[in-house]
Amino acid sequence: MPVTQNVAPGAPGIPARWTSSAKSGVGTSLSPAGRIWFTISHGILNEIYYSRVDSACTRDLGLIVTGAAGYFSEEKRDATHSIEPFEDGVPAYRLVNTANDGAWRIEKRILADPARPALLQEITFTALRDYRVYALLAPHLVNAGMGNTAWVGEHEGKPVLFASGRGSCLALVSSLPWRTGSAGYVGFSDGWQQLHNTGELDAAYQRAEDGNVALTGEIGFSAARNKALLALGFGATPEEAAEHAFASLKQGFEPAAKSYLQNWRNWQKGLLPLDRHAVPGINFYRVSTAVLATHRSIAMPGAAVASLSIPWGFNKGDDDLGGYHLVWPRDLVETAGGFLAAGDAASALQILDYLGSIQQPDGHWPQNAWLDGSAYWPGIQMDECAFPLLLAEALHRAGHLPHARLAVFLPMIERAAGFVVRNGPVTGEDRWEEDAGYSPFTLAVEIAALLAAADLLDACGKPDAATYLRETSDVWNDQVERWTYVTGTAICGQVGVEGYYVRIAPPDSASAGSPKDGYVPIKNRPPGDTNRPAEQIVSPDALALVRFGLRAADDPRMIDTVRVIDAQLRCDLPQGPLWYRYNGDGYGEHEDGAPFDGTGQGRPWPLLAGERAHYEVAAGRREKAASLLAALEGSAGPGGLLPEQVWDGADMPERELLHGRPSGSAMPLVWAHSEHIKLLRSLRDGAVFDMPPQGVKRYIEDKTVSPFRTWRFNNKIRTVPAGKTLRVELLAPATVHWSTDNWATAHDSQTVENDFGIHLADLPVSGLPKGSTLTFTFFWPGAGDWENVDFSVISGDQDSQQTFPR
Repeated sequence: MPVTQNVAPGAPGIPARWTSSAKSGVGTSLSPAGRIWFTISHGILNEIYYSRVDSACTRDLGLIVTGAAGYFSEEKRDATHSIEPFEDGVPAYRLVNTANDGAWRIEKRILADPARPALLQEITFTALRDYRVYALLAPHLVNAGMGNTAWVGEHEGKPVLFASGRGSCLALVSSLPWRTGSAGYVGFSDGWQQLHNTGELDAAYQRAEDGNVALTGEIGFSAARNKALLALGFGATPEEAAEHAFASLKQGFEPAAKSYLQNWRNWQKGLLPLDRHAVPGINFYRVSTAVLATHRSIAMPGAAVASLSIPWGFNKGDDDLGGYHLVWPRDLVETAGGFLAAGDAASALQILDYLGSIQQPDGHWPQNAWLDGSAYWPGIQMDECAFPLLLAEALHRAGHLPHARLAVFLPMIERAAGFVVRNGPVTGEDRWEEDAGYSPFTLAVEIAALLAAADLLDACGKPDAATYLRETSDVWNDQVERWTYVTGTAICGQVGVEGYYVRIAPPDSASAGSPKDGYVPIKNRPPGDTNRPAEQIVSPDALALVRFGLRAADDPRMIDTVRVIDAQLRCDLPQGPLWYRYNGDGYGEHEDGAPFDGTGQGRPWPLLAGERAHYEVAAGRREKAASLLAALEGSAGPGGLLPEQVWDGADMPERELLHGRPSGSAMPLVWAHSEHIKLLRSLRDGAVFDMPPQGVKRYIEDKTVSPFRTWRFNNKIRTVPAGKTLRVELLAPATVHWSTDNWATAHDSQTVENDFGIHLADLPVSGLPKGSTLTFTFFWPGAGDWENVDFSVISGDQDSQQTFPR
């Protein structure tokens, strides 16, 4: 094979795209020496990640078959595909791709070499007549399509296909040496174009620089040799990548497979036996545990990405560097819960350690981040800032975080709790990454997390701080209904209920009598169709009030809300019912099946069937929860991987959209697999596995209510119920100048700073007659200025009990 360096024409290639997010397999070696993560769909390898799980280095690696009379066939497009793991819980795969015209059959075995950063693909090619087989590889070494360089070269006299970009290199070699090789620009001079147009590779195309490039090599199959082993090695230099590839090739497939299987068997052996074979050939529990473990980082123990996929990746280019291979703190805590439910407390502890390492100085966590903790999207979601507190307390309560170790996490706990109490209860974004305001889901996590943190602070000898956290939890819990529960709406009349919890109520504004009177912008809808009244938007998010122990499953308000959720959001599919995120959602394919492109139409989420099943567990309806488990598992793809969404329309085979089957969204969604494991554990235990006990005791059993109402700049209450003390909370020291008789007389109260940097003053107005107005303003000694704005709160009716009796 020539070693000339003739540059191919067509630079820099067509705009780069990622590939399908509908994975049928994901895997890694569980070995520190490996540093390879791989994905599979349509019978071929897709994104391969090296040396970090957040850095995709390829688009795909598949085969092309050519023959006489212009025969051209591509295995990912022109074949039927099957996939199965080597054994339960081991993400090494056997693939069979059979040509639609019956002309050939390709059998593969794929795994990552545990001894080095290399991927092994054993290929057996069977055909009816003489064909030629080519490997086609699209490097994305810069975690994007553009900016890569590819060339045909040699290593110690043996032919190699090379690529490089941003300090990483790859080398693709074959046990049946490449007969010919080519490097070209995608869409112009790549191997696909050459073989499709002429049936031959142009030996002159030996190099393609700084663009969207592809490598192609002809595998040396013959009538006597129909099996080949491809090794894709990675390294910091071309030489290192080639050395890894050839070392893996020399070692052979079987020794690598033996070590790979043993690593996975050893890990799976330590887990609880929650195995479930609902479908022949698929142990869904072991699939889920393998998915969780496959998405972990090696370089940063405890880190795990949300999915080794890019939703609708075939429609996305270099403007989407992160896809879902980023760390979401919420997803990561859910992942920790999955590990904990499966009996792997060590992995959950590693996650808590990692979360501590990427916590920001003010106590919050980024909306999502690269492995090193650097933020990707700029939003702040209050549930993500509270979830780590729930994880720490769950580990402590289960005995996995003894007192000496708990002390190590105390600064993290204090910073997180402080951020939540200073910035809650309003969130900048809800868990669907969209809207600000009062979300029942976020409120449930915040309140439960503050109660959990209070227990941890008590254990660390900080009773005053713990008391304040509980007081804040009580104040917020008392107002969940005031913020998010509506009655007498059109939906109430349609469904025949008194009221229900809304998806989210916008932050307080002067133009709305209460948050529920405001409008919610649905940002994934077309322009002109975004703002909807808050009372019209419902979501399964309200089930979190039960999941996190704040409301009983048989609370009449919850029962009515569930009826509304089912009337508005339930979708009955062949596998059973699933639910939409909220009515009016635009995150999903368009009505014609075109991919989500910033707008679309929301589709059902299997994850939400798991959350609904947990509500049924809490309500004592085990059989109903078990049927929803079946619906969740029935939504999986052919390899048992759970998608983010499924297609709810009529079959569109031309778009690979089939009714009730995975859509073009992320697959696998690690969060869904975590929920699956927790549901298996909850069904085994007969109780919701991750329900914190503090809220159940405090609000459902003891019916605790707060003696306070809190006024703060992000929650300017307009009324204070009779009998309650008005607590003013500020982020700087101040004198509260106040009057109850329209300034005929005035009083001054100095704020006092607490453990969390909050400056508060309790105004003794609990005895004010109904209808009285308390007026107040602030003097800021630090600046020497008055606020120059008067605020007022009216004394209202006696506060009603916030929980119905069981």
